[in-house]
Amino acid sequence: MILPAEKDLRAVLARFAQARIEHDVRPTGFTSRALEDATYTLCVMTGARTVKEALLAADALLDRCTAARRVSQGDAALAA
Repeated sequence: MILPAEKDLRAVLARFAQARIEHDVRPTGFTSRALEDATYTLCVMTGARTVKEALLAADALLDRCTAARRVSQGDAALAA
């Protein structure tokens, strides 16, 4: 699986959250379709089959991004 860029993953998570909120507050055909689209994109991006799996995978990927950033910042601090 190709790992998504952190900014792209965060954007899809934000889109999913917004769609979920809008659909929960005022469900319509439009909000249903927006939620389906965001869910599908999140699942494809994370290689998951369910939204629950996708959210867990997204959390794990973001944790990896954070850890990698800390390591590279630590390396930069050591080089200075």
